[in-house]
Amino acid sequence: MAGKADFGPILAAYLLCIAAAAVVLYGLDIAQPWNALLADVVATLVIFAYSRRYRNSSFYDAYWSVIPPLLALYWMASHPQAASDPRALIVSALVWLWAIRLTTNWSVHWGGLTHEDWRYPLIRARAGQRGAFWADLFGIHLFPTVQVFLGCLPIYAVMSRGDVPLGWLDAAACIVTLAAIAIETIADLQLHAFIARKQPGTFIATGLWSWSRHPNYFGELSFWWGLMLFGLAAAPEHWYWVVPGALAMTAMFAFASIPFMDQRSIERRPSYREHMLKVSALIPLPPRR
Repeated sequence: MAGKADFGPILAAYLLCIAAAAVVLYGLDIAQPWNALLADVVATLVIFAYSRRYRNSSFYDAYWSVIPPLLALYWMASHPQAASDPRALIVSALVWLWAIRLTTNWSVHWGGLTHEDWRYPLIRARAGQRGAFWADLFGIHLFPTVQVFLGCLPIYAVMSRGDVPLGWLDAAACIVTLAAIAIETIADLQLHAFIARKQPGTFIATGLWSWSRHPNYFGELSFWWGLMLFGLAAAPEHWYWVVPGALAMTAMFAFASIPFMDQRSIERRPSYREHMLKVSALIPLPPRR
């Protein structure tokens, strides 16, 4: 677990990246939401600099949950009508609830400055000595930043278009988003309880994990799909930039994150291959015989 001293550089990095983003947002005359995208990239570059300085790309890990609520806050402040719009208030509350939970989960279980996510060295190694720097910059830092920004565009749609009354799609979106936060929370609690008592060579196959090999990923994806539904409710005519974020997230988890995790589990626990034949990869379903 991380000690108090480990959080000092992390706090400094994130305060500096937020300050750099604010300079872009309030110092440059760029149309929305492109100004937020540029600010997001600049903030990512600050975190990347810290990752290189400390030789630990896990400096970026908290970025996933720290930036979206700040984008929601900025977009709400930029559109005064959003402060009294029920949809905007609901979405803002859900985003902050998700962000606080996910960031808390990260901070409690973070291994400290000496701990780096096992996937990052693998990504750099696969790129080779010459490509490691660029794999770190684009693959580990900028790529997920763009993914999350696309996922946040429905929030911008909600904040900037408050003239559509609440409807059945908002109710569905609220149910999906709240359920997503609950599923992800339960999955994380079950996983950490298992890790605390697990035996070598075993893997979790109880609770939500008996119906899905990655229920935490399912909860995370469902959150972004819930935001997408809110965006469609607010601006259905702009579906072409509201929908892609959830689709991109789905592709990333389905074709990158899940295969990475499954392959690692097979290498460390041979019986996991049989488990894969029985249990759904993502969507919770009754186990197959």
